[in-house]
Amino acid sequence: MNPLYGTLLFFAATIASIVIRAPHANRSKTVKVVRNAKTPLEVGLLVAMGVAVLLLPLLFALTPLLDFADHTFPVWAFGLGIVVVVLWLWSFHRSHADLGTNWSVTLEVREQHTLVTHGIYARIRHPMYTSLFLNAFAQLLLLANWIAGPAMLVVFTVMFATRLQREERLMHDTFGAEYASYAERTKRLIPGIW
Repeated sequence: MNPLYGTLLFFAATIASIVIRAPHANRSKTVKVVRNAKTPLEVGLLVAMGVAVLLLPLLFALTPLLDFADHTFPVWAFGLGIVVVVLWLWSFHRSHADLGTNWSVTLEVREQHTLVTHGIYARIRHPMYTSLFLNAFAQLLLLANWIAGPAMLVVFTVMFATRLQREERLMHDTFGAEYASYAERTKRLIPGIW
């Protein structure tokens, strides 16, 4: 399989994700933050995610700097990559659309923040994280490079591990029994599994 097709698909999907997020980010900026729980570690990991999902793939695609780590993929990897991209972009869109102005890139509670339990949130509590893991797997399947390919998966796994408990605590502190009840009837990332 020609690695150019995977690279082009990955960058097209990345651009699509930026287009999906932009109006939600702009709209959320208009709503006052009443509680900010971000940490310096979280900010550093967000920067590392930018490097992993944008800078390293660009270095792989446009320069010879990472050529030493290139490899080839079987044809099935590209096919699976297409499926993962579709799931990624769908869940990314649904997560943003269902959250509305509650969305934030960091751990924040906004004015008139509500607990969203409809749409994709009716089955899983953290569909944005699910979509970002799908993003990471798409990158792994589509970029034929041992550095650029797994970069997002490595960085986002660390981000997820350091942030999940803090986010759930923030939601419990904000919504109390309502969040506890919601957590009992939903899974974290994968409907019906975990």
